[in-house]
Amino acid sequence: MPPRARTVLYLPASNARAVEKARELDVDAVILDLEDAVAPEAKDAARQAAVEAARTGGFLGRLGVRVNALDTEWGETDLTAVADAPFAFVVVPKIERPDHVAAVSGRLTAKQALWLMIETPHALTWLDGIAATGGPLEALMLGLNDLALALRTGPSPDREPFKPWLSATVAAARANGLLAIDGVFNRLEDEEGLIAEARQGRLYGFDGKSLIHPKQINPVRVAFAPTEAEAAWARAVVAAFDDPANAGKGAVRAAGGMVERLHLDQARAILAEVA
Repeated sequence: MPPRARTVLYLPASNARAVEKARELDVDAVILDLEDAVAPEAKDAARQAAVEAARTGGFLGRLGVRVNALDTEWGETDLTAVADAPFAFVVVPKIERPDHVAAVSGRLTAKQALWLMIETPHALTWLDGIAATGGPLEALMLGLNDLALALRTGPSPDREPFKPWLSATVAAARANGLLAIDGVFNRLEDEEGLIAEARQGRLYGFDGKSLIHPKQINPVRVAFAPTEAEAAWARAVVAAFDDPANAGKGAVRAAGGMVERLHLDQARAILAEVA
C-alpha cells in the first residue's frame, strides 16, 4: 500500500529559511521545488541547496524534490543531481506520454519513487497509459494551474471545468495502485475555500492535496481524515462481521442497514486511516 499522503507541502528549494522550518512541520511529505517556485537565475543554487537538504535530513515527513521538465535547460542536470541524493521520491512535471515516463524511470535509484505531474491536455489524453507504466511510479499529481492555462478554462468556485479530470485521475491511479494527489489551492487567506476544496478532493477519492503554505497543513489534514460518523460506521461494520453469530455470512445488518463483505474492507480501510 502506498504511504499516507494527505498533506504534501511544496517549498522553494532556494528559500533556506523555509526549508529549515519545514523540518519541524508535521506533514506527510515535503517537496523541495526546483521548478515553478524558483527563478531562472536561482536554479543552480536551488538544486545544490535541495541536495544538501536531503543529505542533512531531519524532516518529519517523506522528502521529495520537483525537478524542472526534461525539455528545459535545467531538467537533465536536475535529474542527475537528485538521483544521487537521498530523496524518497522525485516529482517530474510536464509528463505527457508513457514514453516520457520510461525516459525518467531508469534514471532514479532503486530507493526513489516517481511522482508525475498531470498538467497538460496531452497528459489527459494519455492518462491511462501513463498510469500503467509501473516501475518506480507511485503517484499522480494534478497540476491545475498549468492545466487551467492550457485548457483556457474560466474561474469556478467548485472547479466545474475540471470535474471529469478529477475523476479520471483518481480512476487511473486506483487502477494501477497509485496515490492520487489533488492540486494546490492558491488563495492563502481563504481557509473556508481551502477546506471546501479539500473536502471535494476527498469526495472524489484523492489521497491528499498539494499545499503551498504551512498554514494549509492542518485544515487539509482534518478535511481528509475520516469523520467521527464514518469511524463509528466502520467500527459497527467490523463488530458485526466479528460477531460469531454472523460467521460465514456474506451480508449482515449493521449501522442501520445491510452491509456486505465489500463494506467490511471499506470499514477496515477507514479505521486504518483513523489510527
